[in-house]
Amino acid sequence: MQERARTTRRSLLEAAAQLFAEQGYVGTSVNDISARSGRTSGAVYFHYASKEGIALAVVQDRFATWPQLTARYADAAVPPVQRLVALSYDIARALAEDPLTRAGARLWAERATIDAPLPDPFALWTAAATRLLAEARNAGDLARHVRPAPTARTLVRAFFGLCSLTEALEGAATVADRLTDWWQLTLPSLGAAPGIHPWDGAPAGEWAPIPVSRRKDRPS
Repeated sequence: MQERARTTRRSLLEAAAQLFAEQGYVGTSVNDISARSGRTSGAVYFHYASKEGIALAVVQDRFATWPQLTARYADAAVPPVQRLVALSYDIARALAEDPLTRAGARLWAERATIDAPLPDPFALWTAAATRLLAEARNAGDLARHVRPAPTARTLVRAFFGLCSLTEALEGAATVADRLTDWWQLTLPSLGAAPGIHPWDGAPAGEWAPIPVSRRKDRPS
């Protein structure tokens, strides 16, 4: 594909993602995508056969594949549980701030209204979590009763529910702190090494979680 065509295709994808995240699948038309992108409807249909095709491309681009995160959590020098915790903060941030990720999440939630099968967005998350938990178990960092595959499946589903409900009830600004609360409860049940804390490896700056012991809004 020529560079000009790639640029056009990308601009259409990003415009569609913004609209899907804001208005949902049913509330977005091809004409809306054309207007937001500054391209003609003909250009939309040249690159994507249908609105369903655009929705599928949005989900595949980020939410179902996480291409930007795969390589970052393969560093064997970092304990696997710490890598798992850090990965959760990066994914939570993407779900709160990245338009393509947010659009993918909303399209998945609205999949019954889309006349096209969407890929399972949790398969890669679960596989990555299973791998990290298996590494942790081999290193002696998990309790003996913890089985990597079913534990990873449970963690991924609980994590996604936590992020979704927290944003809906409190807003995206609180997700990092609620995620820290969740890991404070979860890490001991996994039998994680005592020196690992939820804020180890978490992002700095605005998304840095506040350790529970340092929060002023909590009763002592």
